[in-house]
Amino acid sequence: MAEAQNIPAGSTTTGSIAVAAESTVATRMSAPPSYDVADFPVPHGREEEWRFTPLARLRGLHDGSAVAGGADLKIDITAPEGVTHELVDREDPRVGKAGKPVDRVAAQAYSNFEKASVVTVPKETVLTEPIRITVHGAGGTAFGHQVVELGAFAEAVVVIDHTGDALLAANVDYLLGDGAKLTVVSVQDWDDNAVHVGQHNALVGRDATFKSVVVTFGGDLVRLHPRVTYAGPGGEAELYGLYFTEQGQHQEHRLFVDHEATNCRSNVVYKGALQGQDAHAVWIGDVLIQASATGTDTYELNRNLVLTDGARVDSVPNLEIETGEIVGAGHASATGRFDDEQLFYLMARGIPADEARRLVVRGFFAELVQQIGLPDVEERLMSKIEAELEASAA
Repeated sequence: MAEAQNIPAGSTTTGSIAVAAESTVATRMSAPPSYDVADFPVPHGREEEWRFTPLARLRGLHDGSAVAGGADLKIDITAPEGVTHELVDREDPRVGKAGKPVDRVAAQAYSNFEKASVVTVPKETVLTEPIRITVHGAGGTAFGHQVVELGAFAEAVVVIDHTGDALLAANVDYLLGDGAKLTVVSVQDWDDNAVHVGQHNALVGRDATFKSVVVTFGGDLVRLHPRVTYAGPGGEAELYGLYFTEQGQHQEHRLFVDHEATNCRSNVVYKGALQGQDAHAVWIGDVLIQASATGTDTYELNRNLVLTDGARVDSVPNLEIETGEIVGAGHASATGRFDDEQLFYLMARGIPADEARRLVVRGFFAELVQQIGLPDVEERLMSKIEAELEASAA
């Protein structure tokens, strides 16, 4: 039913499957989801949801000492005709509809943003060009909230691109109407000193399809929490992610898929490569199949490629099942070094070692990059991977 692999390479990999007697949505965290910061105690690093995160590097986002100010955060939105964009207060019913904050930083972000940005694609609108949201920081501390809403049977692709330097806590809500199809590409290409903590909430309507591609390269610390819930039966969610963790960087992705509705599907595939001393990647994949979620089909996979000594990976897939009436459920996790046979095969055909190394890494990521479906973004990301490899070889 499930597979868990552990290949020692400066890493740890664990996994679990549990058949639960009752819903454990709230018991996964130290406090139930809430919009109120006061409902979350200040973390100290011993809590399950914080044990991998270097709290000091959050620079006060976790304890309230980080105050918005001095931020030069520029947000540009380019959208095809027919798409609306507005700034609203947190009282707007669309803000927070996809999910409440699940930790103190997400609650801080919700309590401190000034205006939420809402992008709406009307029902039955099929966009042929992507919506592009660029977020560029020039220092300072900022809190934000973005909402992307698709009406029934609408189709859209959204690219959210983060660059520059910032101390940012921001939440993003994706609201999919019945039969809607949304693809989101979220790129974290921050400068070396940036800190970005975000919660991504997707509420998938009846027979709707949600595809997320999360790409993380830069930043001193990036901690993202993608979450999916289903508003009706027949929904599908595909969560893809790739990360390239360099020397001293901490990149953490914590996923949660909550199957409550019937006949829904989810597929999770995240891949990471690490190089350099104290490069640290964390992947937590939680899937809950509630008693009401008969007909569920779900699988999650995390693979990590450790390129040098001194890098560390923590990979923890978890699957909780409350009903036996499902199509399928499983998980897998693997962490290891280069495949020596692959390198030998390439080098035996006259390919230099550095070039062979690049080819292996490109092949490792190619499957996920191709999920983006936008040639300009795909080319940029592959060029970024090449640049990272060349820098390490210099």
